[in-house]
Amino acid sequence: MLNEELIASFEQIVGKNNTLTQKDEIFHYGHDETETIQYNPELVLKPGSAQQIANIMAICHQHQIPVTPRGAGTGLSGGAIPHKGGVVISMEKLNKIIAIDEKNLQVITEPGVITEVLQNAVKEKGLFYPPDPSSKGSCFIGGNIAENSGGPKAVKYGVVKDYVLNLEVVLPNGTIIETGASVLKNSTGYNLTQLIVGSEGTLGIVTKITLKLIPLPKYDVLMLASFNNLQKASEAVSAIFRAGYTPSALELVEIDALKIVSNMLDSHAIPIHENTAAHLIIELDGNNKDLLMQEMEAIAGLLENFEVGDLYFAEDEAQKNELWKLRRRVAEAVKLAGYTIEEDTVVPRAYLPELIKGVKELARQHGFEAVCYGHAGDGNLHIRIKDPRTTTSYNAPHMQQALGELFKLVKQLGGTISGEHGIGLIQKKYMPLVMQEANLQIMRSIKKAFDPNNILNAGKIFDMQ
Repeated sequence: MLNEELIASFEQIVGKNNTLTQKDEIFHYGHDETETIQYNPELVLKPGSAQQIANIMAICHQHQIPVTPRGAGTGLSGGAIPHKGGVVISMEKLNKIIAIDEKNLQVITEPGVITEVLQNAVKEKGLFYPPDPSSKGSCFIGGNIAENSGGPKAVKYGVVKDYVLNLEVVLPNGTIIETGASVLKNSTGYNLTQLIVGSEGTLGIVTKITLKLIPLPKYDVLMLASFNNLQKASEAVSAIFRAGYTPSALELVEIDALKIVSNMLDSHAIPIHENTAAHLIIELDGNNKDLLMQEMEAIAGLLENFEVGDLYFAEDEAQKNELWKLRRRVAEAVKLAGYTIEEDTVVPRAYLPELIKGVKELARQHGFEAVCYGHAGDGNLHIRIKDPRTTTSYNAPHMQQALGELFKLVKQLGGTISGEHGIGLIQKKYMPLVMQEANLQIMRSIKKAFDPNNILNAGKIFDMQ
């Protein structure tokens, strides 16, 4: 598809050093963190500006060359996998924080900035950007925009969409637009900004981002609660909110997942007893330390109604950091332990017990192992599966049958198939289980309006008809 003349044209735009064609160079760009899937592109380009991306897209639009935009490659749904070959546009060189506006509580950034780097930069100014996916130490803010990422703080502060004010976007034909304005209220036509957020790189390539910030809370307190019954642990989650408390994070980790990550990190931060089935990590933050302690003590009393076991309060920042390190490394640890298939289900949080019960029953019926962990506070349960017959759900009929049953249960519980990882390549088969055909047709119409040649991340979320 890409002849020498076209490759030379791309080299003129980004330079020879930023044009990768050799097999060993492009292999890294043929996968993300999704299961064990590999599709190599024909060419990888590393532009350094929006105009360079616009010039690349104009050529690809003219010649109908498939394009896959790529951030850090930490995705878990195959969104950055170039399964149609063609060109990968890597955003790694657009890595500057352009400005932090302390007066208006905003930051303007390029998409290749690592999320934690951005968070630390605004924190130095006493400001806070809350969305914090587990991969925040390596994922790019642009990828977070594409997937509408969340993380533990989402339960109190919301997800990426709640902080995006304006975007600079290169359209599939090479046109550069701004989607909105850097204001807190905007009722000027259709909300193109929110349409781009979560569109998984199928409508345009984000090249500049304006984010809303909030003041950084002064204090946080952290408690670890152990339970001998997984169902009781999940029942306690809804009760905390019904009692009027809003944690800044409320995470559930099943004991098998905790054992795996503790062994990987050689950590003893969380005591593991023989009868323990799960832990809840509960965090409160705010500006009144005494009030936070009172609320945490009240939550501890509430948990007594759910057969809670030992309660542990983190005494200092080192203990807090160790607990969060364990939580954030769970996905990596269980994947290395053979739990290579991950689902990202979300249900109304009061129905978490039914979802967890259903997961365990499906595992017994279909002969695989499953561990559960995730953002229990907003009903977002990550399910990791180890199956002796396959390392991937992609094109594995028996696993697709089991996942179909899981997603039907999720739908019955009022939930959906992805809370924060996106649909990408591997989940699109299940979209009809949770979406009407009318919904999908509207999405296809939007895709066609933005990308009439269907070149930009084609075949992700849904197939065009």
